[in-house]
Amino acid sequence: MSNRMLYLVLLAFTIACSRSSDAGGTVDKPDTTGATFTNPLLPGGPDPWVFFKDGKYYYTSTLGNRVGVRVTNKMSALKDAPLVTLWTPPADGPYSREIWAPEIHFVQGKWYVYFAADNGSNDNHRMYVIENGNADPTQGSWTFKGKIADATDKWAIDGSVFEYNSKLYMIWSGWEGDTNEKQQIYIAPLSNPWTIGGDRVMISTPTYDWEKRGNSGGLPQVNEGPEALISPTGRLFLTYSASGCWTDDYALGLLTLKEGGDPLNAADWQKSATPVFSKSESSGAFGPGHNGFFKSVDQKESWIIYHANPLPGQGCGNNRSPRMQPFTWKADGTPDFGQPANIAVPLQVPSGE
Repeated sequence: MSNRMLYLVLLAFTIACSRSSDAGGTVDKPDTTGATFTNPLLPGGPDPWVFFKDGKYYYTSTLGNRVGVRVTNKMSALKDAPLVTLWTPPADGPYSREIWAPEIHFVQGKWYVYFAADNGSNDNHRMYVIENGNADPTQGSWTFKGKIADATDKWAIDGSVFEYNSKLYMIWSGWEGDTNEKQQIYIAPLSNPWTIGGDRVMISTPTYDWEKRGNSGGLPQVNEGPEALISPTGRLFLTYSASGCWTDDYALGLLTLKEGGDPLNAADWQKSATPVFSKSESSGAFGPGHNGFFKSVDQKESWIIYHANPLPGQGCGNNRSPRMQPFTWKADGTPDFGQPANIAVPLQVPSGE
């Protein structure tokens, strides 16, 4: 190699190194084009949920004995974010055990976490809410606001809240009566972030065969894990998880509110006849469901986060791991989630990371 050629090679190497450093913001940040990650994001974590605010993602999932959060500015690097415990239940009482599916939300200027809990008996599961007025939810104190229930006060899990047309709503999975026969999706208005302010309305019950897998032997039919999704054009959708989580056929269904419809009018909701996201054996995704949605950090991409088992027959335990992938919108304005991404195939990191 000539001296001139050696000089050019060294010069190119020096420039590349200087551009990949970040010395107090005085040089360009690294070019992440082509950066990838692989699912799952963590070895385990049922019922994943993500909330984005001010450039940070707040991730929660079922821990069972407490509420915890991971905070990161890169969802593709979630495993590097430490788990911070936000709230630990009392040793005994109606909300001391089986803490399921927590969701962290920022509503009307404060942080709230909604979760289901019981006293050790599943029949007593109800929803509860805690509040933190600190700008950073990992700091300050969390106040227990109490049980959040409609007037019937029936069995309830998987609570989520959303705003639509400047009104607050809560959605959840519940029983019609007092026996574990069928889980249905309910909606009710909120008078404030910790109080249901009206009657519950049932908007989905298991009707199709794909919603009833695993209900033999006295096990219940299941619709659970409802999540709101508002399209770029302002249309409201709800995803939900159907069939038993103890089956590999746990899958996502879709409810669509008709244009101009009232979320509290059950007749204004239409259920898709087939699942919109289901198992993929070749991808290592068995029983995919209980999802959430978020945007990439630059707000240009829509992403779904969900849990799935890597192998068949693993049921409802901690083998369920969080995975994420981008999704798009069809010409008719409905979401297109595709198929679960293969856990062995790298995916492009969210735009802006």
